[in-house]
Amino acid sequence: MNDHSLSDPNCADCVISSTTGRVCAIPGELSRWFDSRAQGLAPLFLRLLLAYEFGEAGLEKLNGDNWFADRVFPFPINLLSAELNWTLATGLEIIAPAALILGLATRFFSLALMLLTVVAIAAVHWPVEWHSVAELWKGYAISDQGYGNYKLPLMYLLMLTSLVFSGSGRLSVDAWLTSQRQSAHR
Repeated sequence: MNDHSLSDPNCADCVISSTTGRVCAIPGELSRWFDSRAQGLAPLFLRLLLAYEFGEAGLEKLNGDNWFADRVFPFPINLLSAELNWTLATGLEIIAPAALILGLATRFFSLALMLLTVVAIAAVHWPVEWHSVAELWKGYAISDQGYGNYKLPLMYLLMLTSLVFSGSGRLSVDAWLTSQRQSAHR
């Protein structure tokens, strides 16, 4: 039997027990640190990635030719001319990324980009023809092999949904405006 108390610094069992306790406490300490200092930063990374991707598409449209005339858009988008659809998509893909970078009206622009993405999936990325879930699943790809190509837009849709639910985060114009409103009401 061991005669040492668990607080004896020379006791091997005491050192192991103390070290194990400290190591086991690390995940909780890390979690508390992230909660207090970094929790509001997660949306920033989504905003920056989405801003880059949609901004790149907007610049391509801005500097390219309108290929929307060859596409069939879902109702009610199909009621608009190809030229107007091109202009609206280009404008949104230029303005929304700037707003996402700033964290300005993040939920609004995320919803607008979600609508644009759903239309893009329906008109461009969804397989033209499929007869089984297995065939449809082939379109869940990043390269188009004749089965559609909806994997990347679907990922964007889920990231945008996250921004709608979480908001823009702590490093944003939205958060600053909210703090200004709260200060004015005190």
